[in-house]
Amino acid sequence: MSGPVSTRAANPAAPPATCERRHVLVRGVVQGVGFRPFVYALATGLGLTGWVTNTAEGVSLEVEGPAEDVAAFCERLASDVPPLAVVESVRHRPVPAAGGSGFTIRPSADSGSGGPGRTLVSPDMATCDACLAELADPADRRYRHPFISCTHCGPRFTVVTGLPYDRARTTMAGFPLCADCAREYEDPADRRFHAQPVACHACGPRLSLLSHASGGPALTASGEGALAEARRLLAAGAVVAVKGLGGYHLACDASDATAVAVLRARKSRGAKPFAVMAGSLETVERLAFVGSEERELLLGQRRPIVLLRRREGGEPLVADGVAPGSSELGVLMPYTPLHHLLLGLPGDPPGPPVLVMTSGNRSGEPIVTDDKDALSRLDGLADAWLTHDRPLRVACDDSVVRVCAGRVLPVRRSRGYAPLPVALPVPVEPALAVGGDLKNAFCVAEGGYAWLSAHIGDMDELATLTAFETAVGHLSELASVTPRVLVADRHPGYRSGQWAERHAGGRPVRRVQHHHAHVASAMAEHGLDGSAPVIGVAFDGTGYGDDGAVWGGEVLLADYDGFRRFGRLAYVPLPGGDAAVRNPYRMALSHLRAAGLPWSDQLPCVTACSAGERRLLERQLTRGVACVPTSSMGRLFDAVASLAGVCHRVEYEAQAAMELESAAVAGGGLAGCGPAEGGPAVGYRFGLVPGRPGDGVELVADPAPVLAAAVRDIQAGAGAPVVAARFHGAVVWLVGELCRAARERTRLTTVALTGGVFSNALLTAGCTELLERDGFTVLRHHVVPPNDGGLALGQLMVAARVTTN
Repeated sequence: MSGPVSTRAANPAAPPATCERRHVLVRGVVQGVGFRPFVYALATGLGLTGWVTNTAEGVSLEVEGPAEDVAAFCERLASDVPPLAVVESVRHRPVPAAGGSGFTIRPSADSGSGGPGRTLVSPDMATCDACLAELADPADRRYRHPFISCTHCGPRFTVVTGLPYDRARTTMAGFPLCADCAREYEDPADRRFHAQPVACHACGPRLSLLSHASGGPALTASGEGALAEARRLLAAGAVVAVKGLGGYHLACDASDATAVAVLRARKSRGAKPFAVMAGSLETVERLAFVGSEERELLLGQRRPIVLLRRREGGEPLVADGVAPGSSELGVLMPYTPLHHLLLGLPGDPPGPPVLVMTSGNRSGEPIVTDDKDALSRLDGLADAWLTHDRPLRVACDDSVVRVCAGRVLPVRRSRGYAPLPVALPVPVEPALAVGGDLKNAFCVAEGGYAWLSAHIGDMDELATLTAFETAVGHLSELASVTPRVLVADRHPGYRSGQWAERHAGGRPVRRVQHHHAHVASAMAEHGLDGSAPVIGVAFDGTGYGDDGAVWGGEVLLADYDGFRRFGRLAYVPLPGGDAAVRNPYRMALSHLRAAGLPWSDQLPCVTACSAGERRLLERQLTRGVACVPTSSMGRLFDAVASLAGVCHRVEYEAQAAMELESAAVAGGGLAGCGPAEGGPAVGYRFGLVPGRPGDGVELVADPAPVLAAAVRDIQAGAGAPVVAARFHGAVVWLVGELCRAARERTRLTTVALTGGVFSNALLTAGCTELLERDGFTVLRHHVVPPNDGGLALGQLMVAARVTTN
């Protein structure tokens, strides 16, 4: 290890240095990541004496020696840390000298402080290079061991059952170490020193393969035989349930169109894209364009699913049915030794180079973690189960990210990121914010940190609510937070809010407006203390408005204490509520009618709706039956997608908007949103009109001119990519105009772009470029998702801050 050495060793003739002893408490992600061996090596290298131990508060230690060496030691504790460690704080104080010789690592101890213990657990991390080398080395005793790990990699969050983090408080407690592993585990010089998941072929978990038999799933093979049979089944077109770090996946050969279709039908997946796992970066680059940022994400420790722009043509490594209608492909690299073995090591018989790797669940349910549940809940989906006997404590689905204008844009924050905390700009009281009902993720918080959960899912299934409760208990225990207040969305029908009311137990439940929470989330992750408002552009599909309407195209002047609605998209009827969400042609017809445009048979959205339904819809809109008003930008994206013939019926959330973005990319992106030969003189533009007196809104954006221009283009023969690109350009223009108007009237210059619509990379990049060029400071999400997966953070900041007023 590089760095200073003891002054006594460097200069034995120097006068005796002043000796001191210090007690040090290190907080952060410092358990299960090789921190104690690091402390041991640092202290012995400097010639210091003392001890180190794990406690429920962090790593506690004492060091004694020359004052300058002790000072160097304390400084390097925060700077020279192991790869998975994250140091939150290093606090030290003088204590009486004790003498003695040598430095020791003591057994873990519970906190004796009398206060709340708090340490941080590392996320699950991908297999490190050192372990991969051993995995492929026939001379190594862990050759082809499916559970190889060390202090620098492997499971953490999903196996820990309590603190301090020791093997007895993980799901590895039932696997006694063999003599060889015990020797490594106890050796401070070994990289497996106190690596809690450490194991080998002799003492670790065992693989099993179960297949369908007359009485139900039965054991077919175990150990290496289970792996070989699973690879054979995948190559033959079967669907195999594979137990991973945070739950089961359903896998099949991505190049086998029949296998992909079977999996899609069994899972009732509709047209929603599957993610794929590729065995090498070279394979990924044959599938999609990989920039430097994407390469770093694919090969890094977190290994999320990365959304990449697909290459057209080339070798048929991925069937068309994997991601129909999408210009992107969700790709991840192997992150467990079992994944590497499943895709094949050098010298293995050839198998599928790319696997579909999708969450092991039925549509709408959470990912399966329990082995018995897997046999029942995945029965009928999987032909076989490749499983093992290491239990999972909590579910943790794969994270999803994309790169937008050179920065990471989270779409789903889960494995590899949870449960790392988010530092808060102002302290909060102990609280639980339960998030929303779609893409649910909650957070617990106290003081200066919030711990966000892994992705839970949509809260419309009993199994999801059960997983939510389990995750709340697990994360509250790990973060040592006992919530004194609960925070939820204002929507009276949200199941997350109803859960909070049922489980309040006399604690207050504070309600936060949906879009205010979105803006507060962006402010919080950028460290704003709320002393000045921001211009919050909150675009999404659905959010309960204070006037009872469905909001979603909002420009708010907001801080943590409140908001004023400066601008919005014009209200149009949402005919039939969820029926309009599922059938974008209904939104298209509603928008056309509101814009005074005829339902011409030349328009794709009109022909997508039967004559009978058109008559019913006309009466519904005329009478206002089941037609709540909406200002949703997400629904406008749906309407234009159907108007342009891109998508008329959706089978998963945001399908129409995602396919419209893909069409816009095919149309040249924002570079393609200007006039074409013989087309209009300018791109599409919204109308801007003053709000009604008493409405409290200063500007209303009227989409009628945009829709009229799109209709003209469609009737003139323009393709969907042209319409899609010009529509994206119009929304970028609108954001710029509304923010400029807000600046003129308020002098505010910071803009937060938030809400699920800003998961659209084309739109986010275009808005960011335009606003920054115009002198604005732009806050866009890079820590939590802009969609409802980041909602809880904003809820927390609005409702649970500790104020001095």
